[in-house]
Amino acid sequence: MCLSIPAKVLSVEGNTARASVGGAIVNANLHLVDDVIPGDYILIHTGFALQKISEEEALETIRLIDELVKETGEAGA
Repeated sequence: MCLSIPAKVLSVEGNTARASVGGAIVNANLHLVDDVIPGDYILIHTGFALQKISEEEALETIRLIDELVKETGEAGA
């Protein structure tokens, strides 16, 4: 099973986005996704943006991940 993480795009330079994932800043390759701009939300897996998602979907996914971490007591799960 693969897991992609929602991230908010902070900036775009060429085919690379700088994005915020839980407060950490990461780089994401944008070769698989078109028309990404700062403020968009993307799903990142192994350094690649897989698709753009809505803000609502991103925030709900983040909420569910946070809830799972709290229930299991495992940070970084």
